[in-house]
Amino acid sequence: MIDLTQNAIDHLKDLLAQKAAGEGYGLRLEVERGGCAGLQYSMKVDLPRAGDEITTRDGVGLYVDAESLGYLDGSVIDYTDDLNDAGFKVQNPRAARSCGCGTSFEPAASS
Repeated sequence: MIDLTQNAIDHLKDLLAQKAAGEGYGLRLEVERGGCAGLQYSMKVDLPRAGDEITTRDGVGLYVDAESLGYLDGSVIDYTDDLNDAGFKVQNPRAARSCGCGTSFEPAASS
């Protein structure tokens, strides 16, 4: 399961309103090959698809495909607005290391 902080929920609601996203739209989180650490996070506003893990909190949805879920289970999605960077951030307990920008990671070795 993946969780969202209240700050992430609030910013996701704002994002969906800004994009005038219709009913059912939420944040899609995927893991793709690439980035400086081997795998990278990809996020976009999207509708759920068959086979997605769906997390709904306070009326917003987070959608993760089954393949990405293996890399993300137990993660927390937060929204930060730091001096140098703002956006959704993944706090991933399955990452052995992350790059400095926080968008790519190396998965921990499976046991």
